Amino acid sequence: MSVFELLKNKIQASHKNYHIVFPEGIDKRVIVAASRLAQEKIIEPILLGNPQEINQRAQADEIDLSAVTVIDIAAYTHLDEMITAFTAARGKTFTPQEIAHQLQDPNYFGTMFVKMGKADGMVSGAAHSTADTVRPALQLIHAADGMHRVSGSFIMERGTEKYVFADCAINIEPDSSTLAEIAYQSVQTARLIDIDPKVAFLSFSTKGSAKGDMIDKVQAANDLFHQQHPEVVADGELQFDAAYIPEVAATKAPDSALKGQANIFVFPELQSGNLAYKITQRLGKFTAIGPILQGLAAPVNDLSRGASGQDIYNMAILTAAQALLRDEQK
Repeated sequence: MSVFELLKNKIQASHKNYHIVFPEGIDKRVIVAASRLAQEKIIEPILLGNPQEINQRAQADEIDLSAVTVIDIAAYTHLDEMITAFTAARGKTFTPQEIAHQLQDPNYFGTMFVKMGKADGMVSGAAHSTADTVRPALQLIHAADGMHRVSGSFIMERGTEKYVFADCAINIEPDSSTLAEIAYQSVQTARLIDIDPKVAFLSFSTKGSAKGDMIDKVQAANDLFHQQHPEVVADGELQFDAAYIPEVAATKAPDSALKGQANIFVFPELQSGNLAYKITQRLGKFTAIGPILQGLAAPVNDLSRGASGQDIYNMAILTAAQALLRDEQK
């Protein structure tokens, strides 16, 4: 069963109505995805944009939006309530006029919809940069309880093989505590898709085969993770082959609890993680699902600007599944 089939089944089995907001409601790809999600009764989509323009575009392509909520930002009648919530979330002094102007940005408006509990998650990025999607989430939703930062993972899928790679999107030079937190957040992503988590903290060294500050950082991250989450199988520092291949692990790291069976790979810095997922995707013919934003108090996810309607549909399912996991852990 594919990742998205698994997640769709979980959402439908929960019998919960998750609302996902799409700031780019005028985009035909988003309209197509929202219509399909609503018709299949997987989630309840909310499109932001001018209703007349959205409906005209849908009608021109014979897309049914009868079960989709469309909200006109320019005519929103509860703006005062949103301005008050925005002020509380930012913790800074802005005039109501400044906030009202900021909320004309659909990503900020959509993020506030999530912050205020009017939506369970947000999917954006089909026509906006990653920064435009992530910045409002960091400013308004913030990190989840117990978290200090946000990270970006990819689920790598090929047939029945499923792995989590992190951080591949957010933290450029994470320190030891950040690496440990990235690992914990990635464990939650793994559990989302029913992976029994086994975490490898990766390096160019295995168990002291080389020396240096970069290696010390990874070793310290592994030690900290063990202190904080002793119930999760984890080890480091490990080269990739010692983390992934049992025969190599038996030689290079015979005492490792992973035994060459890691399924969560935590990279020592962003450059390595980003290169690794793209090499795995292109040369290994894996599907790369993400970036999945981890560690937020409520789910927000970013799309590639080249995303298809199917990609948007899939990311909405994943976002709703993150909301379901959050609810189950409360």
